[in-house]
Amino acid sequence: MAITRWSPFQDVYTLQNRLNSMLQDFNRSDDETLASSSFVPPVDIYEDANHIVLKLEVPGMKLEDFNIQLENQTLTVRGERRFEKETKEENYHRVERRYGSFARAFSLPNTIDPETVKAHYDAGVLSVELGKKAEAKPKQIKVSVSGAKPAEATRTVESGATKEPGISQRESAGTTKSAA
Repeated sequence: MAITRWSPFQDVYTLQNRLNSMLQDFNRSDDETLASSSFVPPVDIYEDANHIVLKLEVPGMKLEDFNIQLENQTLTVRGERRFEKETKEENYHRVERRYGSFARAFSLPNTIDPETVKAHYDAGVLSVELGKKAEAKPKQIKVSVSGAKPAEATRTVESGATKEPGISQRESAGTTKSAA
């Protein structure tokens, strides 16, 4: 179920980038800080039987500000949130929202079907839905036992484990032990 490879230094790199960004903000003048800086939008990733879904929190952006690419099992989401100068910069007391460009890349498993990728943007959340290939979806296999009554003979088996209690993994694999 893992979507990305774990890197032991990823947290260190993230901390270093945040510290560098913070220290660079102190070195810039107020006008320069307001006009340019980058940000990393937070993302939620979840998986169900048919899809892997990524949800990026990017409020205040327009549809044309996004660039989404899937290449070599890597999903890359790029975008830019621009500071719109509706009022003069001197009138701001505080600017805490981050502006600038961002890029996020996600390694995907081989079970993703690149032809079924969908993306939509609603209420500040960009959702990217990645469909799984047919061979990656769970399959139900009906197992019948010879010499038993028809109602008792059929059991549903899913991913190597039976749905009925008291039957071990060995019995569902076809060995001859009896159920307890």
